[in-house]
Amino acid sequence: MKQVILVTGASSGFGRLMANALAASGHIVYASMRGLSGRNADQVKHVAAHAERHRVDLRTIELDVRSDASAQAAIAAIIAEHGRLDVLVHNAGHMVWGPSEAFTPEDLADLYDVNVLGAQRVNRAALPHMRQARRGLVIWIGSSSAAGGVPPMLGPYFAAKAGMDALAVCYARELAPFGIETSILVPGAFTKGTNHFAHAGSPSDKDRAAEYETGLPSGFAENILAELARTVPDDAEPDLVAEAAVALVNAPFGKRPFRVVVDPADDGSAVSYAVIDRVRAEFLHRVGLADLMRPKDIDAT
Repeated sequence: MKQVILVTGASSGFGRLMANALAASGHIVYASMRGLSGRNADQVKHVAAHAERHRVDLRTIELDVRSDASAQAAIAAIIAEHGRLDVLVHNAGHMVWGPSEAFTPEDLADLYDVNVLGAQRVNRAALPHMRQARRGLVIWIGSSSAAGGVPPMLGPYFAAKAGMDALAVCYARELAPFGIETSILVPGAFTKGTNHFAHAGSPSDKDRAAEYETGLPSGFAENILAELARTVPDDAEPDLVAEAAVALVNAPFGKRPFRVVVDPADDGSAVSYAVIDRVRAEFLHRVGLADLMRPKDIDAT
């Protein structure tokens, strides 16, 4: 069945790849980004050209996840056009790089605003429509860092992604009675094919960052990046994440996995998440809430 899908943060990277792949699979896909007439005007043209060239239903829509009004307007526009939103993909996020101490509290708040509060804003705009329809799918794009290897210099980003993962897990249980399914798609480190490291933010406290630069061993940060790159196989393409998203959307209702880890670097997160999710499932059984582990099939009742 053709689904109406919104992918947040789809100007580049995983978001753009997922939007392209989902549209190629036959769905109606909205690739959201901010600044359609400004900073991302060229991306709007690229998306339109891609849609025409491949004859797919791929559209751009203005959505700044840092704005309640923007989130509400984007969802309202989709509902007005189609009367429904079937799939919401929480991909919007921002990476930072640098010593954790050099990031001010305001830096961390800004990062949390994009990576966690942004998803909350979009949820509050989209979920009332999904709950009314009693059917839907929410896909959260997580990070293997929340359960796998945690290299230094990425602390604030990892903290924000861990916060988003915790929110996604709780949402899954609360939405299940409404027939809304949840899947958490967890990419590992991909050092090519995305702009994560190229566009990574830096700490505001330059003096504190300089203290670390002079106090740590020479080439400390550069060596970390090099070692990270060496863990990623040469054939690891970020398209693997897009393919996993397509598989989730196209899977039958009630059969979608709760979590899918796509980690060519094998940082251990697949093992850790398997244990974490099993412990949580066992707890739900223990307190008599096992029904919340799967979405309720409203059509069958």
